[in-house]
Amino acid sequence: MRVAVYYSNQDIRIEEVEVPKIGAGELLIRTEACGICGTDVLEWYRKKRAPVVLGHEATGVVVEVGEGVTAYKPGDRVFVSHHVPCGVCRYCLMGKETACETLHTTNYYPGGFSQYIRVPKINVEKGTYLLPDFVSFEEGVFIEPLGCVIRGQRVASLKKDDTLLILGSGVAGLLHLQLARLKGVSKIIATDISEKKLEYAKRLGADLTINARKEDVKQALIHFNGRGADKVVLCTGAPSAYEDALRCVDRGGTVLFFAVPDPSYRPYIPLTEYWRNEVTLTTSYGAAPRDLEEALKIISSKSLELSGLITHRLPLSETPLGFRLVVEGESLKVVINPNR
Repeated sequence: MRVAVYYSNQDIRIEEVEVPKIGAGELLIRTEACGICGTDVLEWYRKKRAPVVLGHEATGVVVEVGEGVTAYKPGDRVFVSHHVPCGVCRYCLMGKETACETLHTTNYYPGGFSQYIRVPKINVEKGTYLLPDFVSFEEGVFIEPLGCVIRGQRVASLKKDDTLLILGSGVAGLLHLQLARLKGVSKIIATDISEKKLEYAKRLGADLTINARKEDVKQALIHFNGRGADKVVLCTGAPSAYEDALRCVDRGGTVLFFAVPDPSYRPYIPLTEYWRNEVTLTTSYGAAPRDLEEALKIISSKSLELSGLITHRLPLSETPLGFRLVVEGESLKVVINPNR
């Protein structure tokens, strides 16, 4: 079978490997769609594992079931979670499933940018979800990113009467925007440096959009809202956006680091000011089963615009182009169709 092997953002190679053999309790999936995530192009995060087959937003069709598997059969349409928690460690029992060591060490093989995937037993049992017939494979690739957004907004305790500032209007930012709008959040402000992405944000319900390259974000926010934001969600690793996040949070507010800058960046945090004003800084990482289940339910309800966020659909052979489009920043969702 063919796979797209990541060596760097500029070096993605289409290679031939054997179709994985499955064992007891496992599944073999023919990959129909897999989205390129913004984290896939973070070289500081990915290159240390290279060469590697990336892709963690995969949907497909079951083609073979291992001995003992009764919940799935050949022909089933599924989404498969790449990371799954154990469910019994102290972190899982605290509701901090994405801090679970099992979650950080589980994965399917070789990755979503391949024609077939072997799903280990634990992922079959804890991370495989049947797709309804009316949910397309391409809509299904949003289950994982939407699950991450659901978790992030829960961690940040987002409420209806909040003013929400979203820094970065890529796919993550636009999913945060749509989910917040679905929850009835009163005021939503979105920023970016791309007019095209800001147009998407405006169309999807942002009350105000700010071009961070042309305007002072804090001044524009205060002019519109009269004060800072109750909840600030950082959806880009740009240091300037990080600094805007710290500047724009209101007293008693929360900054959610949904994305983070390159680790070489050494940020300043005004702790004395935040101590006096009871500002909360928090993070969220990944998604747990409850988040993915909620994401599938929302996607099944057709209450979010998803297909309209897909700007490029590419065969596996064009995965290098897909990565280039994401790195350049003008695309939104790039979906690879490995068997097309």
